[in-house]
Amino acid sequence: MILPDPVFNDAKVTKFVNHLMYDGKKSISFEIFYNALNVVKEKMSSVEKEPLDIWKEALDKITPQVEVKSRRIGGATFQVPTEIRPDRKESVAMKNMINFARKRSGKSMSDKLAAEIMDAYNEQGGAFKRKEDMHRMAEANRAFAHFRF
Repeated sequence: MILPDPVFNDAKVTKFVNHLMYDGKKSISFEIFYNALNVVKEKMSSVEKEPLDIWKEALDKITPQVEVKSRRIGGATFQVPTEIRPDRKESVAMKNMINFARKRSGKSMSDKLAAEIMDAYNEQGGAFKRKEDMHRMAEANRAFAHFRF
């Protein structure tokens, strides 16, 4: 059971913060997340949306629908495209956003996260590219879809 966060009263935010957290330091993770949203608010003032909505839309844009799983059939390994469960979709999207934000060069984690959120919202950046690659892989291996588990 995931409790909603204190500011937006949203369980999705808490889930994201839990992925963001290191060594059980949740308050620091919340701080990073809220600071990132403030940066998004400042930089995307032209968009008539709340920063939380921008973040949610960015997450939706980097959420993969299918992934490939390795499956051995008679000595050969096939990459079998499978659909992703909804709860896994969400956490894959969150983890991708956080990982690509961590890889960015920048000052603080909140700046890097804000930049990744804005890129995902504008359909660019590492996390969005990752989703596109996953879909491309699934498309390329479509012929093996009948090996589904």
